[in-house]
Amino acid sequence: MSHTPSIDVAQEEPGLPQKLWQAWCNRRPFLRRHRRYFITAGSWVAVIWILTALYLAISPPQYRSKFTLILPGSGAGSSLNVESIGQAQSNASSAFSSASLSPTENYKRLLMTDITLDESAKMVDEDAGKFPAPRVTLTDQTNLIKVEIGGSTAEQAQQRANALRNSFLKQLDALRNDEAEQREAGESENLKKLEQKVRDTQQALLDFQARTGLVSLDQFNGRIANLDAMRNREREARIALKQKSSETGSLSSILGKNPSSANTSLRLASDPQFGEIAQRYAKVDAQYQEMSATLGPNHANLAKISAERQELRTSLAARGRALTGLGANAILQRTDIMVGQGRSNLMQSLVVSAAQKEAAASGLAEIRRDITEQSLETQKLVEQASELADLTRDHRVAEAVFSSALARIDTNKQDPFASYPLVQVLEQPSLPKSTSSPSLLIALAGALGATFFMLAGLMLLWFRTPIINKIKPLI
Repeated sequence: MSHTPSIDVAQEEPGLPQKLWQAWCNRRPFLRRHRRYFITAGSWVAVIWILTALYLAISPPQYRSKFTLILPGSGAGSSLNVESIGQAQSNASSAFSSASLSPTENYKRLLMTDITLDESAKMVDEDAGKFPAPRVTLTDQTNLIKVEIGGSTAEQAQQRANALRNSFLKQLDALRNDEAEQREAGESENLKKLEQKVRDTQQALLDFQARTGLVSLDQFNGRIANLDAMRNREREARIALKQKSSETGSLSSILGKNPSSANTSLRLASDPQFGEIAQRYAKVDAQYQEMSATLGPNHANLAKISAERQELRTSLAARGRALTGLGANAILQRTDIMVGQGRSNLMQSLVVSAAQKEAAASGLAEIRRDITEQSLETQKLVEQASELADLTRDHRVAEAVFSSALARIDTNKQDPFASYPLVQVLEQPSLPKSTSSPSLLIALAGALGATFFMLAGLMLLWFRTPIINKIKPLI
């Protein structure tokens, strides 16, 4: 007996659409389930649209005034140079140079602070609690600040916007003034210390000048220059002395006389009486020499000339002794000046040269004494000059720092926007032409959205069983 093999045919599990269709076909009676869903949906739809209609009918109209602020964002800098005193620089970098700090965020917060809103409410004679908070919007990649504020009327919204803008600018000015006062108060104490330091250094400098007599470095440089000039004069005096010594030596060698002997001869020659006696003696002596060459010593004429010669010699020696105090032989040796004019001139030159030599020697000695004294004082002056330079430098530095601090304070006052950047009104507060709320479009969109989500929720409740059965095996 042959057996026919049985073939088991696996039945495929129906999909979700088929299950939904089977659920619809096997649904409960209408009066049991469908009615509940329709009543629920209708109730919620009615509530949503009634509330929407009440919102549009009852909500008071609101107007919003807008204005825009802009921050230029550029830094400012200034430099002040005071000749020979100091320099002051004031550089204010851009407020937007820091990545961690944003002035627009700071100003946004300032627009929404209680003190700004309270001041704005006072400006429009409103209660601070009823003044609305503004809506502040910052535009990316710009320095713009957009501000909106509402009101029950267009005029009220514009007035509130103007009050908010003025209050904001007033608060900015108050912050800047407060910062300036605090900076000035802090810098005043520093200025007092710097001023006292200037006075101390100046008093130390004056005490040193009174004690040493060295007033300035120019005075020290002048003394050093005088010492150098005296050394130059000493060199010139040495040369002049050497020249006069050589000249005097040459004349003494030519005349065979020293300057003192030549001076004595010139004194004798300058006396008229001695000169007359010397001329007579020279004439008689010449005759005596001529006659003695041909006549004997006992000759009457020779004896007469000899007696006259001896008499003149005695007179000459007596007159010369009266003039110079020298003996007869020394006087007679100096009568040669009466013989020739050229020799007399040479003797005069010798005497003058000797006098100039003595003068040059005296001047050289005096200059050397001055150089010695100045050289001894120079070492002391160098130490004093070094101390004077230190005191002068300390005083100038203190004076420069003090002057620079004063100038810096003045330059800082000229830039009040260093910490709180300049803000300008780009768009003035607007006068709204239409209401901002209630908005019919927004109300309708909200009602439609609420209706859609409510119906979607009911649909999920309706098909919850097959959906749960579908996802249950996966859990």
